[in-house]
Amino acid sequence: MFSSREEGRGPAAPSGLVSVVRLPQSWFILCSSRELGRKPLARMLQGMPLVLFRNEAGKPAALVDRCPHRNVPLSMGRVVGGQLQCGYHGWRFDTTGQCRAIPGLIGEPGAKSRCASWHAAREQDGFVWVYSTPGVEPTSEPYRFPLLDAHGYSTVRRVLRAKGSLHALLENTLDVPHTSFLHGGLFRTEKKKNEIEVVVRRGADRVEAEYIGEPRPEGLAARLLAPGGGVVQHFDRFLLPSIAQVEYRLGDDSHVIITSAMTPADDWDTVVYAVVTFRIPLPHWLVKPFITPVALHIFGQDARILERQTETIRRFGSETFASTEVDVLGPPILRLLRQAEREKVATSAEVQETRLKMQV
Repeated sequence: MFSSREEGRGPAAPSGLVSVVRLPQSWFILCSSRELGRKPLARMLQGMPLVLFRNEAGKPAALVDRCPHRNVPLSMGRVVGGQLQCGYHGWRFDTTGQCRAIPGLIGEPGAKSRCASWHAAREQDGFVWVYSTPGVEPTSEPYRFPLLDAHGYSTVRRVLRAKGSLHALLENTLDVPHTSFLHGGLFRTEKKKNEIEVVVRRGADRVEAEYIGEPRPEGLAARLLAPGGGVVQHFDRFLLPSIAQVEYRLGDDSHVIITSAMTPADDWDTVVYAVVTFRIPLPHWLVKPFITPVALHIFGQDARILERQTETIRRFGSETFASTEVDVLGPPILRLLRQAEREKVATSAEVQETRLKMQV
């Protein structure tokens, strides 16, 4: 659990709120590569203000966005010689938060009390990732998006934002039952006419649902991505700490992977870095212009319902969860998040499998 007294760690998650978590030792995207240029960039991660900048070699760095001298945001400063200079008194900090220069001071600037708190940073797949635990070398590397350079595939990227907890957005992204109602006509319809089998596989750091025997849905989005129809191979996956992935296959020609890397800016504000990679039997240049508006419309519907959900939770000051077996992934996702928060992620490679029936 985080302590509010530890610089860079942020306050503990509020009591009484079941789904709110703060994850240590985890990688999160804080911006795209092109967003981080010559100027410092302010960002939030799990309620903690951070500042990103590039050193002389162009590598990204992340510090807590507070000068240890007089509490001014370092993001108000500028980058000088690959170091971040505070805009108030000109103190300069390197990528590990070490104070390297204090204008007017005769002597060495680098006393421990003058250093800024730092977080490890990586640049990968066109994104800048930051490690959530400050002042340590990471025990893992960031997630790699699949098939970005694969022959015959195209990719569309978007950055989205919604008022909801990390768990709420993860569950929403991977929740099949709501698509018939909230997105009726785009994915599925309210009429349940197909009984399918669902295989749920739970591992140490992930949970996956495979939907077996579903004909291609009749909604607009499904017809666009799979115009030939057929039976869908459909997988929904959650991977710690915050990856939601939806995968569809129809035969040998149609393959779509929607990967969403989610970053909790704070308890009720989540940024979604969505990467859609696809291969379909239509000219990609023809399909790309239609994917974005349809996807944004769907996300807009989700964002509105998530905001209302969040408002209700905050109005009552607590959450309720009454689940059934068709709430396939929400409960196991929450268990994995809670384990990660307590740093008790299972180490066993054994995968547990359960099966159930569902109507879609």
